[in-house]
Amino acid sequence: MNEYCMIYLVRHGETEANKNKIVAGHHDSPLTEAGERQAKQRGLDLKRVKFDAVFSSDLIRAKRTAELISADRQLVVNTHRLIRERFFGHWEGQSEKKFLNDNQRLFELKKQLTEEQKRNFKYSYAYESDNQIADRMLLFLRELAVTFLGKTLLVVAHGSIMRSTLMRLGYAVSDELPAGSIENTGYVVLQSDGVDFFVKETKGINKVQV
Repeated sequence: MNEYCMIYLVRHGETEANKNKIVAGHHDSPLTEAGERQAKQRGLDLKRVKFDAVFSSDLIRAKRTAELISADRQLVVNTHRLIRERFFGHWEGQSEKKFLNDNQRLFELKKQLTEEQKRNFKYSYAYESDNQIADRMLLFLRELAVTFLGKTLLVVAHGSIMRSTLMRLGYAVSDELPAGSIENTGYVVLQSDGVDFFVKETKGINKVQV
């Protein structure tokens, strides 16, 4: 019988950038008061889960969320840049409205592409595609799963990279997980032996019918 690692992959709580509709990407944006409350509540929701280790993106919003969720567990939050949010290029720190306006024609073009083409699509040279961010998330998660077989882990990351990873794992196609479909502190429970991944549970992940 195979031994598995159980990974609770959680999105960070609400940030100032979320609240003000700003593209954050690799930029740091602190949690709002509501975001702190969301993280504390998620910690209560998961209080019966015995985490053996805690990991997060190295961005403030993810690390703080991980700290709040695991506050009573006396575990160190290990941070890593591999599970940062997507890099949005020169739109980072700009309004979501500007990003949408600048790329209106490309959004229409993208609708006509195949699923694989959509996942490789980039709005600029510097912008990371869905496949690029899924690659780095899965590299990180596979290393964790092999290292922590038989253990249960908390990993806090970001909405876009979580969506792209779920698409790669076959949970949904891109149109079923549009931007904004993963709520703040929404999570997925993944079971892995370091090779295969199985989605065992989701919360706050709003898959839509297409």
